Amino acid sequence: MHAPFSPSDIWFILDKIPSGTVATYGQLARMVGAPSHARLVGNILKQLPAGSGLPWHRVINSKGQISFPEGSGKHLEQQRLLEEEGVTLLNGKVSLNHYQWQGE
Repeated sequence: MHAPFSPSDIWFILDKIPSGTVATYGQLARMVGAPSHARLVGNILKQLPAGSGLPWHRVINSKGQISFPEGSGKHLEQQRLLEEEGVTLLNGKVSLNHYQWQGE
């Protein structure tokens, strides 16, 4: 099966997410015209080139949670990066009403 979009389509949008905001995997999928492909977005983000500088940490799941297992190194790294940008987590969740990027 051919993917409905390319990794570079996701990278382009990912690069636009402003500091201090978050987007969801599904939101990115909708923005590239493939609303049912949130999981594919996650797989693309897992394969970001090392040192890309793209703000992968600003993408969370539709529940407002970090998708890495709680307490794992990647979970703690993502939480730290979000908090450094002023995004707070309460009981493990980001308030999408407050922090979700609304696009351009």
